Amino acid sequence: MSDSASTPAPDGSGPAQLPEKARPIAAGYAFTGPALDLGALLWDGVCHPEAQVRVPLPMLNRHGLVAGATGTGKTKTLQLVAEQLSAQGVPVFLADVKGDLSGIARPGQGGDRVSTRAAETGQSWSAEGFPVEFLALGGIGHGIPVRATVTSFGPVLLSKVLGLNRTQEQSLGLIFHYADTKGLELIDLKDLRAVVAFLTSDEGKPELKGIGGLSTATAGVILRSLTAFEAQGMADFFGEPEFDTADLLRLAPDGRGLVSVLELPAVQDKPQLFSTFLMWLLADLFHDLPEVGDADKPKLVFFFDEAHLLFHDASDAFLDAITQTVRLIRSKGVGVFFVTQTPKDVPSDVLGQLGNRVQHALRAFTPDDQKALKATVKTFPDSPYDLEELLTGLGTGEAVITVLSENGAPTPVAATRLRAPESLMGPVDPAELDAAVRQSPLYGRYAQAVDRESAYEKLTAAQAQPPAEKPRAKREKAPAEEPSLVEQVVGSGMFKSLARSVGTQLGREITRSLFGTARRGR
Repeated sequence: MSDSASTPAPDGSGPAQLPEKARPIAAGYAFTGPALDLGALLWDGVCHPEAQVRVPLPMLNRHGLVAGATGTGKTKTLQLVAEQLSAQGVPVFLADVKGDLSGIARPGQGGDRVSTRAAETGQSWSAEGFPVEFLALGGIGHGIPVRATVTSFGPVLLSKVLGLNRTQEQSLGLIFHYADTKGLELIDLKDLRAVVAFLTSDEGKPELKGIGGLSTATAGVILRSLTAFEAQGMADFFGEPEFDTADLLRLAPDGRGLVSVLELPAVQDKPQLFSTFLMWLLADLFHDLPEVGDADKPKLVFFFDEAHLLFHDASDAFLDAITQTVRLIRSKGVGVFFVTQTPKDVPSDVLGQLGNRVQHALRAFTPDDQKALKATVKTFPDSPYDLEELLTGLGTGEAVITVLSENGAPTPVAATRLRAPESLMGPVDPAELDAAVRQSPLYGRYAQAVDRESAYEKLTAAQAQPPAEKPRAKREKAPAEEPSLVEQVVGSGMFKSLARSVGTQLGREITRSLFGTARRGR
């Protein structure tokens, strides 16, 4: 089913001239409302441009999966869908793992291959760039820095980044609870490390007894994990100014949706970090967006590349939280597309929430590959195609597609030759990218890191008090009613300010979500 084995149908041929078995498939994609054009139907190695395979725009918030072996065209599929969403006024978020999606900002380059593809798929191709905002985790890269405070990131997501087990994750949750109730703001990693170090110190150990059984040994493990994490250069990802996820929902002046491209090549060797950071973005959006129900078009479509990294070694609680977030965020108008190599990379409970599917070719070189192929075939609706043969014979830029129709029912399985993106299929020049970033309206808000007073500074100041102001020496038994060091510090005048960026007050515990992430007002 490769390009070389197929020829386009004659111009002017109508759906009635399709092979009889292919006609119900073509009819299943004849939508009347706004839709994205994905490509043309393939049948018996022939591409039929008169039979367009499409996905209704209102159904893009019903989530989806883009899967396929390396080199089969998944990245170009993301680019194609992102372009059409932007053109219809829908903001898009793209995780650029390989560093080749920045070209969406510039017009594409024509040529024989593009012209042939356009003729085969019935596409009126024209070179066009789209409005793009370039982002980078913690400023490692060319884009606008995307940072999160430790408080808003929360203990569940941070536990996954640190590689903590279930017991340690629960203990980290207690530490967050303690910091919340004591008014010790956790802005960056040194704040959290300062709180854990205090709780494992001679002065802080009594505090452990009041927060639900946190052992000194477990606190020590968390402290060592934080220290190692910082040593790997991860401190830049946490801090202020924290990125406001509402900035992902903007439109360009011409009404097109803004395409936010998060540059990730610089953190490819830190897969848990970037996959978990993407989950934080989703969780933050989930907190803040109002319910919209079924809308004419999504508020945002979020592409989660290398999705298998998110689910690798994840705890049951973490997977449950992902499943619930994916299930509920649809009603907030946000569509989520997971991009990975095989559907088995995504847990079945999450896979069951995905209504749209673009399956590129699979390889079957080993017994494990054969097993994965058979499992993938079973996840599709009944089809007149021999899917096992089809999925191993698809060429680059071809896919098996099924989506949700305008009434929410699955469409017939359609082998499809996908259209060519109209923007540049490759990265833009780094100097050009840097110039675009400096001209961004977000540059002044996020480019410069800010380090304000938080838990680290407060605990350091408390420990630096003159001896006369410190609690009595250990050899003198303090009265039972004497407050601990942190209680004295929190009760002092210098901690009475309302300094929390998340809108909480001193002594009031932060309201947290499924992931333990903090809610914050816009």
